[in-house]
Amino acid sequence: METPYPKPISPTQTRIGWIGIGVMGAAMASHLLSAGYSLTVYARTPSKASSLTSQGAHLAGSPEQLARQSDVVFTMVGNPLDVKQVVLETNGILSTLNPGAAIVDHTSSSPSMAREIYTSAREKGCWSIDAPVSGGDIGAREGKLAIFAGGERPVVEWLKPLFDLMGRVTYMGEAGCGQNCKIGNQIMVGGNLLGLSEGLVFAEKAGLDLRKFMGAIRGGAAGSMAMELYGGRMIDRDFKPGGFVEYMVKDLGLGVDVVKEDEDARVVVLPGAALCKQLFSSMVANGDGKLGTQGLITAVERINGN
Repeated sequence: METPYPKPISPTQTRIGWIGIGVMGAAMASHLLSAGYSLTVYARTPSKASSLTSQGAHLAGSPEQLARQSDVVFTMVGNPLDVKQVVLETNGILSTLNPGAAIVDHTSSSPSMAREIYTSAREKGCWSIDAPVSGGDIGAREGKLAIFAGGERPVVEWLKPLFDLMGRVTYMGEAGCGQNCKIGNQIMVGGNLLGLSEGLVFAEKAGLDLRKFMGAIRGGAAGSMAMELYGGRMIDRDFKPGGFVEYMVKDLGLGVDVVKEDEDARVVVLPGAALCKQLFSSMVANGDGKLGTQGLITAVERINGN
């Protein structure tokens, strides 16, 4: 059966596949189900798919089975190695994806991996869009994610009805540009989280009421989306993950350690990002890699003897 690109996407015609149903992936996929799309999911641990199958999703036995019966396959996995395994390896998505179908990778991964997937997809007559997201678990649940898309603009426009169910998509340029946008985003998020953590630790040591402190400063230059999303959680000691600390280490490393990709011309000296990566890495070393990124405040507290 020929897949639909460039025919208009519709719930009655477009078959969706989804791999990666963690904290954010499951919430994102549920929006597609709620809109009436036929959704097939793959999970290495099938029981983790129960919340989606209870909403009507089908369960595939392997990535290649899922790809064979899908027109658009979304991936939202852990890191570039996971992306490579699920997309490019012998039994991966591209081994059975039909010509004209599209892969949309929402994983925060490397730009070079995005370009490799794009080239491999085009060789098979398929399409690939790198589309990492920002907004955390709240943005995923509320369908308000920022989506950064790299690849062919017409394909991004074709996929827009699906993106619109999950958030707001911005076309950033050729393959890899979505991932570069996410790396820049994470550099800024890390800096915001560090400033927020240090400000709260200082305010507490100074004897201020932390909620009054946040209320006083949120309307000024210190106010930020990071404060709105994570300030209350830090005060409440709520470190449940919207995004894992260990993934922030990975994301910042994609910017700080980009020289590992042999792309010397792209290297930028990022002292703040390097410091943030070091602090998040210290959390992983202390066994806190599965905390939410708002847990960065604990690293600042630990330095201060708390």
